[in-house]
Amino acid sequence: MQLVYGVKDKPKAGRLIVFAFQQLLAILAATITVPMAVNGGALGDYGVDPALSQSAALFGAGVGTIVYLLFTRFKSPVFLGSSFAFIGSMTSAFAGGVAAVKLGYLGLVLGAVFAGLVYVVLAVIVKFAGTKWIDKIMPAVVIGPTVAIIGLSLAGSAVSNVINGGSFANGSGYVTVVCGLVTLGVTIVCSVYGKKMLKMIPFIIGILSGYAVAAIFTGFSYIDGAPAALRVIDFSIFEQLKNAEAWYPAFTFIELFKGGALDPGEFGSVGAAIGSVAVAYIPVAFVVFAEHLADHKNISSVIESDLLKDPGLHRTLLGDGVGSIAGAFFGGCPNTTYGESVGCVAISGNASVRTIFVTACMAIIISFVAPFTLFLSSIPSCVMGGVCIALYGFIAVSGLKMIQKVDLNENKNLFVVSVILIAGVGGFAMTFGKVVITSVACALILGILTNVLVNIRSEKADAQAEVTATTDGADAAATVRDGEPADNASIAETTETTDETSVAEDKETK
Repeated sequence: MQLVYGVKDKPKAGRLIVFAFQQLLAILAATITVPMAVNGGALGDYGVDPALSQSAALFGAGVGTIVYLLFTRFKSPVFLGSSFAFIGSMTSAFAGGVAAVKLGYLGLVLGAVFAGLVYVVLAVIVKFAGTKWIDKIMPAVVIGPTVAIIGLSLAGSAVSNVINGGSFANGSGYVTVVCGLVTLGVTIVCSVYGKKMLKMIPFIIGILSGYAVAAIFTGFSYIDGAPAALRVIDFSIFEQLKNAEAWYPAFTFIELFKGGALDPGEFGSVGAAIGSVAVAYIPVAFVVFAEHLADHKNISSVIESDLLKDPGLHRTLLGDGVGSIAGAFFGGCPNTTYGESVGCVAISGNASVRTIFVTACMAIIISFVAPFTLFLSSIPSCVMGGVCIALYGFIAVSGLKMIQKVDLNENKNLFVVSVILIAGVGGFAMTFGKVVITSVACALILGILTNVLVNIRSEKADAQAEVTATTDGADAAATVRDGEPADNASIAETTETTDETSVAEDKETK
């Protein structure tokens, strides 16, 4: 699609703030869901009180994004948010999921450092080895369907949120579906039929419309005799305004200095405990590296500029790695590039990196504004699900666009794409202890292996052809030097030259 604002363009101040708010809404749900998942579903299993602050995670995402922009020289319009891939690792480091390791907040910070160092090492390798090896093992036929899988793998989450995404109405279906579809419908109408500014902020209009419908249903639920299923929004969340803690983020490093580290457990050795944290984080970092590549290939296709070359993959890796460390230092969650952010850029046509920078600043500021933070938290997941149907769909489609020029009539290409799509959509994931290789990473690995398998013979044939061509060229040159034409073509060429010489001599004689 044609961009309204390019990477280096400067929207006017008023529009810039609106665009940034839209980006914030796009990444909000996922960013604050990670600490919620760790607190409620993970740490709760170990009898540990909620440890991570949603507002701190939002602050950390803002800091991590600014670090990323600095490393990429403000050339990559991507927002970094909390990474879902590290949920198991975070639980292990904090509460003892791996071999009774219990380092608390110290474990969260150390884990993020280990994950970030993996990116730093990879960046150094890429700096000296270049990116041609990446293009070779992950051509368009591999990376295209992998990007599509990133969107398709999230489809179930979006649909589930629409159907069951109310604060009180889980399982009610109809009410939440109406809210989700209204959100989706308004977003589509604004994006397709909207004029000028309206066309560029479809998510804001869609979310506010869905929230308004959800508020109406919730209002009716307070009427005597009304079904509780109508209560989609949990307005009681605003009662937290009475608590002083709601007005400032609970930063991870501050909690650490308060004595948040736990007993190393059975090891009796901090060194052994730290080693187990490394085991929990480092393998996952390699998995997220694959998604990092896919996301940057995706945004490169949107802005029509290869980010792996300019500013360079080594810079995007450094930005992502150091940004993750900085983000976890404040919010406990390692960060990663967000597909939701890429989708927002694609749909709105706004790739201005200034928008991403203002979004990061806005996330940092808002984390201290309790009423606004609570308002964002009160947006029901059915409303966000309606938006995510469009966001995740655009990610999937952008991946499929990458294989438009791939000849799928050739079986070797067809097999590669088929394996990736089925493995990804089917949820092919592997778990080794607390280390989870996601379906996206597994699909990418299988795709790479399949691509190598189907191209073994063609690579040998190409190598043989190159050797043959070189040999033939050398033989032809040697034969010509000996005064004998090498083949029929050489004979014809020699004959033609002789004829032309004879004609010239005849003309000169006359």
